[in-house]
Amino acid sequence: MSKPRVAVVFGGRNSEHAVSLMGAGSVLDAIDRTKYEVIPIGIAQDGRWVLGTSDQRYAIESGELPVVDTTGASLALPSGGSSLVAYDPGSIPVELGAVDVVFPVMHGPFAEDGTIQGLLEMAGVRYVGSGVLASAVGMDKAHMKTVMSAAGLPTGPYVAVRDREWRLNRECVLKEAEELGYPVFVKPARAGSSQGISKASDRAELEAAVEVARQHDPKVLIEAAIVGREIECAVLQSLGDEPAAASMPGEVRVEGGQEFFDFAAKYYPDQMSLTVPADIPQETAEELRAMAVSAFEALECEGLARVDFFYTPDGRLVFNEINTMPGFTALSVAPQLWAASGLPYPALVDRLIQLALSRSPGLR
Repeated sequence: MSKPRVAVVFGGRNSEHAVSLMGAGSVLDAIDRTKYEVIPIGIAQDGRWVLGTSDQRYAIESGELPVVDTTGASLALPSGGSSLVAYDPGSIPVELGAVDVVFPVMHGPFAEDGTIQGLLEMAGVRYVGSGVLASAVGMDKAHMKTVMSAAGLPTGPYVAVRDREWRLNRECVLKEAEELGYPVFVKPARAGSSQGISKASDRAELEAAVEVARQHDPKVLIEAAIVGREIECAVLQSLGDEPAAASMPGEVRVEGGQEFFDFAAKYYPDQMSLTVPADIPQETAEELRAMAVSAFEALECEGLARVDFFYTPDGRLVFNEINTMPGFTALSVAPQLWAASGLPYPALVDRLIQLALSRSPGLR
């Protein structure tokens, strides 16, 4: 019998293009080629889908971020069918065959936000990770907090700023944000990898921080600063009918004197440390794991997610955010949490593929 064909899709039209490639490189290295046939597919920054090449670079080299190599054949995934078609200039289109499952190692807008999931749903192709609704709501931090609050999870105070409000009622927005008390953290509502985040300690810094965030997304979130340690937990869907499982919690610390977990801290190893298990009371760890599963289920996630919390000095847990397709290099937080919990990276990749293969296309 032929092996299942797995298309690993990476890149995309957003500021997390390079992050996606770094994760895809780890996934491609980890997939068992005796068990699966693998097709690497890059989405260039201009939106073209191209067949991966042997020259593709997946890691940061000499401080330079990787980008999709566009020298490969252009690809199409026809709606209503799971076959890939390659288009080389000046040649007849070639059908590459059906794809059994897509592993979209992609983050941010036009990727993790339900857009590629919707495309794959229309094409009737199984894929790794959460569906359209969970992906879209999980990407929008304002709607995410609304859902989590409704599910009973404690969230911090915040103000959501939409484009029209900022353009027409800036003074009102600033006054509402200042009611949170300084300092505040300002971030794009629909971006990841800590892109465009700033800390503001007065009105001038606040106004400037909103403008920085708006370079990534016209919708912005202003959050009250919460004093606490950052504790993260990964959640994995069960292969059967059992509830989702939570990893051991881990504590993230930023090194080098930085004030918060930004892009450099996430993707340059000497600027971040992860302690697993986190040094918190056992009952708190169990409470956090249960809350992480509750967040996963409240959003109706599938596959994998990473759920982040603050652990305050008075012993409270405060929900921060959920990532439906977290950073996925072998050294990223979610894979490290599972490795420390007894599921090494190659087995995690295999589990996610098996989960995707086991579900039916269409409504679930």
